[in-house]
Amino acid sequence: MFKVLIAEDDYELRQLFKRVLENNGYFVKGVSDGQEALNAINAEYFDLVISDIMMPVVDGYGLVRQLREMQQTMPVMMITAKDAFDDMRMGFLSGTDDYMVKPINVNEMVLRVSALLRRAQMINERRQVIGDTILECDSLTVISDGESQVLPQKEFMLLYKMVSFPGRIFTRQQLMDDIWGYDSETDTHTVDVHIGRLRDRFRDNKDFKIVTMRGVGYKVVKL
Repeated sequence: MFKVLIAEDDYELRQLFKRVLENNGYFVKGVSDGQEALNAINAEYFDLVISDIMMPVVDGYGLVRQLREMQQTMPVMMITAKDAFDDMRMGFLSGTDDYMVKPINVNEMVLRVSALLRRAQMINERRQVIGDTILECDSLTVISDGESQVLPQKEFMLLYKMVSFPGRIFTRQQLMDDIWGYDSETDTHTVDVHIGRLRDRFRDNKDFKIVTMRGVGYKVVKL
């Protein structure tokens, strides 16, 4: 079960977020400011942090900066009433991974949390093996039949995602959210284009093939 920490000084809002995420299968701890969040992270492990910006003691910017200085790499979603570009820019510069503006659509929040956790899980694992084919995340390299090739980032992450779950069907929208990001305005047709390129690259691969599930999406099948 993924563990989520919520840093929000508005008690009612904090409880709402906590209840919604718990109903979606997450373990959730709530704190009221950035310092309490840092104390909680020092005491136990969390997979993701949701933080307000305007909080007493240590604000959201300070929280994220300190987390990154501590080499804490868990994704952070910033939630705030501010919608100015400079505030968003400051959040991302401090190390934030995603950003939502109040009032929050809690269903959208759940989708964003899920996408952030999936991307973090992909990054943390760093390496996948299917048959004799090896995918090295750090170098975006695929090694098979004694040869290696470095893929463009989006192609690599798309293949890496599907190889991580052989036989599992992914819709185009799922792949778009995970690889291009939940806010991407890119058309899902882009997924088809990248899949086509991957098929060209690995048409002779003896370990896997990419299968189209008509009207649904794609899956990688181990041979």
